[in-house]
Amino acid sequence: METVAFKQMKDGTKEEFQFLDKHEDDFAKGLPDRILKALAQLEHTLSGYQVSRLEHSLQSATRAEEDGADDEMILAALIHDLGDDLAPHNHSQFAASILRPYVRPEVTWVINQHGLFQNFYYAHHLGGDRNERDYLKDHPWYQSCVDFCEKWDQASFDPDYPTKPLSHFEPLVRRIFTRTAFDPQYVGNQTMGKSAVDIAMSGVEQS
Repeated sequence: METVAFKQMKDGTKEEFQFLDKHEDDFAKGLPDRILKALAQLEHTLSGYQVSRLEHSLQSATRAEEDGADDEMILAALIHDLGDDLAPHNHSQFAASILRPYVRPEVTWVINQHGLFQNFYYAHHLGGDRNERDYLKDHPWYQSCVDFCEKWDQASFDPDYPTKPLSHFEPLVRRIFTRTAFDPQYVGNQTMGKSAVDIAMSGVEQS
């Protein structure tokens, strides 16, 4: 079989979907390469800062590593702005969606919310509410996101900071993005459907 015969999914057979599942599994194995390529492309996005978006991402990850953050949070710092090209108005959710099948819910939540939390540093200059994040102040991961932004994200626009290259983080990217998606040992009980992390991401306190 080179292609399936159906033209509507509802007409597909078990054998056809097993065939497609194998193709999708093989394609997923290339995810680390695509992530690394997408990161490299950040070198050419969003001008005006003293560093490129790639340099900002690498600097954020370098700071996280030097602060003793765990691998999942270092990876999160590395790819937190990966959505700037395709999701400029909701890049946080873009990056969180990429991470979600491979890391603990706290990391997904922090990246999902980091855009909102970053507003603290500049929204008031543009007529916005810098304290909008406070509606989440009772959330168990609120401080984790505050720390992510304060220590690594907002601080990483320094062209003189000794930033590690993308090659330094490549083994980490390959290690985490080749995990089995939604493996309970990493992500807990969440699945592709409604789960604790969906509730957390919506800002509703978990019961």
